[in-house]
This record gives sequence, structure tokens and C-alpha cells, in this order.
Amino acid sequence: MQLFNSIYQELKFLEELFYPRICMACGKSLIKEESVLCTFCELKLPKTNYHLWRKNPVLQLFEGRIEIFAASARYQYKKASNVQSLLHNFKYRGFSDIGVKIGKDYGGELMMSPDFKTVELIIPVPLHYKKERLRGFNQSERFAFGLSQTMKAKLEVNNLIRRVHTSTQTKKSRFERWQNVSSIFEIKNPEKLTGKHILLVDDVITTGSTIEGCVGSLKTVEGVKVSVAAIASPVGG
Repeated sequence: MQLFNSIYQELKFLEELFYPRICMACGKSLIKEESVLCTFCELKLPKTNYHLWRKNPVLQLFEGRIEIFAASARYQYKKASNVQSLLHNFKYRGFSDIGVKIGKDYGGELMMSPDFKTVELIIPVPLHYKKERLRGFNQSERFAFGLSQTMKAKLEVNNLIRRVHTSTQTKKSRFERWQNVSSIFEIKNPEKLTGKHILLVDDVITTGSTIEGCVGSLKTVEGVKVSVAAIASPVGG
């Protein structure tokens, strides 16, 4: 056992020598007790606290477009910010544990709001299977998994599906984004969703077009109530 522990410690030393543990937001080295984010970023990344604000800017984004019960995003998104770096590492560099950690932390915060305490199912915005295979994971699903750990709600995947592979939303206008995602989602097993309060989650909410497309499909199920949460949003900033 002593030999095993010694070998393990040496391997950990080599791992950290060649792959140092760094903060996924600011890039500084992490100390032993830290994970994913350094203590400074844990405290200083710009939280919106929208979950404590009923008529917040994310919810207002959907007014007159689609009925949503409650909406929130944990961080305020700005270009060239540490939040952007965090999301880039999450989505494009394969650090999927970022989404899980943020989800766990944010789930505890959402449970402080009466609007989110009644959530029964958590559904991630789906990726088309081709894009998920290319990326290696669905970032919204990783975030949703973390949320489910602290919200005492069931994670429901592969029920809401994206049946059409669409082009990237990044450089599209709001109307083009809506055209790009309208009528591309469907429900496979609506009976599992009947009468449920669903939390639909995505990594970033910008124009809200993808969320609108998903909610449009979910609202075809009888008695469904849909709330929305994201890691970040530029809305209201």
C-alpha cells in the first residue's frame, strides 16, 4: 500500500508538472483546495442574482414571444472577460467538469428562490448528434447534470431532441437565429413530461431564439410549466 501511494503521488506530481492545474477563468495556478476556479474568481466573477429578481432582464427577453415561468443566468457575460474565457474552456477545450461544478454551485443558489424550488425535471438544450460527436459532449447536459445534483430534480435527457443539424448561431441576427432553430426540436416521450415543472438549461442565452424553439416544443405537452437557466447571459449588462 505504501508503495502504491508513493507511485500515485509521483504520478500526480508529474501530471501537475506537465499539466498544471489552473483557474479556468483567469489562468492562474490553483492551490490544493481549489477546483476549476480560483478563490478570487469564485468571489469576483460577475453574478447576476437574477434568480432572486422575478422580473429580471432574462425573463423580460421572452415577453411577448413565449410563455416562461421563471428565468435566470448565473453570470453576466461580456466579451474579452473572464466569463468568456471560462465558457471557451468549457465548450471548445473539452473541460466538461466546468459545467458540472457551476451547475452544482448554481443549483444550490436556485433553490433559494421559490420560483425554482418546485422544478421537477431538468432538460438540457439538445445538440444534434453530429455536433455532439464532434465536440465530445453536450455542454448544456454537463451543466444540467450539475444542477440536478443540488436541486433534487431528475435529469431528463434524450426526450427533447434536435432533429435537424443547423448552422452556428454565433454571427446571425436575432431573426436569422430564430429562423435557424424554429421547428427543429421534438419530444419523443411526452407522457414523461405531462404536468411537470421543467427547468430548460443552456450554456449562454443571447437572443433567446434556441430557448424559444425548445419551449415551443415543450409547451405542446399538457400541463407543462417551463423555467429557464443558463451559465451566462449578456442580457441586462
